[in-house]
Amino acid sequence: MDGFRLGYSMLKVFSHYFPSHTLQQVLLDALLLFLFVLLAVVFLAPSGVPDWAVFVPSAFTFALSMVGLNTAMGLYRPVLQRSHRQAFASVALSLLVSIPVAYGVFGLLPWAALAPHSLQLSVVLLLSSLLLMRGLINQRQASSLFSPRVLIIGTGRDAAQVYRDLTRPLQRSVDVVGFLRSGGDEKLEVDVRQVLPAQGLVDAVRAMKVNEVIVAVRERRGGVLPLRELLDCKLAGVRIVDLSSFFERVQGQVRLDSLRASWLIYGDGFRQGLARTLVKRVFDVLVAALLLIIALPIMLVTMLLIVIEDGAPVFYRQERVGLGGKIFRVIKFRSMRRDAEKDGKPRWATSNDDRVTRVGRVIRKLRIDELPQLFNVLVGDMSLVGPRPERPFFVDQLAREIPFYNVRHCVKPGVTGWAQVRYQYGASVDDAIEKLQYDLYYVKNHTLVLDTLVLFETVRVVLTGEGAH
Repeated sequence: MDGFRLGYSMLKVFSHYFPSHTLQQVLLDALLLFLFVLLAVVFLAPSGVPDWAVFVPSAFTFALSMVGLNTAMGLYRPVLQRSHRQAFASVALSLLVSIPVAYGVFGLLPWAALAPHSLQLSVVLLLSSLLLMRGLINQRQASSLFSPRVLIIGTGRDAAQVYRDLTRPLQRSVDVVGFLRSGGDEKLEVDVRQVLPAQGLVDAVRAMKVNEVIVAVRERRGGVLPLRELLDCKLAGVRIVDLSSFFERVQGQVRLDSLRASWLIYGDGFRQGLARTLVKRVFDVLVAALLLIIALPIMLVTMLLIVIEDGAPVFYRQERVGLGGKIFRVIKFRSMRRDAEKDGKPRWATSNDDRVTRVGRVIRKLRIDELPQLFNVLVGDMSLVGPRPERPFFVDQLAREIPFYNVRHCVKPGVTGWAQVRYQYGASVDDAIEKLQYDLYYVKNHTLVLDTLVLFETVRVVLTGEGAH
């Protein structure tokens, strides 16, 4: 559902999930920055009583804009798989962007004429200190102020995966009370010491003061799941979550191994209304035109370097599959040798492909090779954000091997996408499966908010090196 919805451990904003402890961090930092600015006003503003009618709304606006910007830049993103170097790069990027933006915001707010230079400098230093503090804290274990108590039904492989996702060292924000055996014959793959004694579900929920029950069982034949007790728990206010919904909200994926056609048909999401399409198109045209103007000098230098190293042509055009399976020709800067596929056989591009030129390695690492696709966006073949377009040869192969693969073609392909900022560069069928799970999440939940988040994440992964391939 669109809008705003709060779960026990995840926040759903315009169809996209955020960990609740992330919300707490954002709100705390916004409050601290707001209070810091007011204190700076008290001590550094010109003599006399400050004009609070001007300073309070301005301080509030400033705090929200700065914390919102750094949220988009990935400062509050979970850090489980981020190295210390990447964490440092993320904080440095936040500082690099926030400081000039902070000065710009100062100039736009109505307090600009009243605030001396010392006040502006102090507030920027306070902002920098807050960002450094947040980056340091985020390298340690995250926790939630209101940790829900979770009971997992099942003791097999899926239950073990759910437990690992919930108790990752740097992101733990729930209290798993244990596992309850289902009525099936699952192989025990969890710690036997955490398996609760045989008892009814309702009794276990009451005794352990459970807030949420996760059903980590695939088999749904009669007797495997205590359906009546699950209903009683739901009516008593306990949240009941199935595997598909769990992986969607925690991992940002629609998992294929827990997916059914009925869930695609009857579940929320996968709506392609006219209003959403129109808003997305206007957003694409405006942002793509702006990006082309900004990137024009970089593109001209890139064209020159390609010609110097390997001659013409500068651009590379190739057939790709777009919206509704329609074939179009994507345009990119050429990053491979001119004879990369002289035998005429399509091949997966690999992370250390020997067909890539020296200039090509640099522009692929920085994603500069993708910039000409902004022209594809302007003519309507692509969107700024969406599943990456694939070649017809590979689409035919993947559609035969991967269920629901063609669902990704119900939206326009993108210059960047949710899969690109959440999963490393891939070049195999297994990688395609992993990326499809992120693509399905995007197709199900895409909104202008998610598109904006992906664009900011793309900048972050490129500048911090996480997007290198």
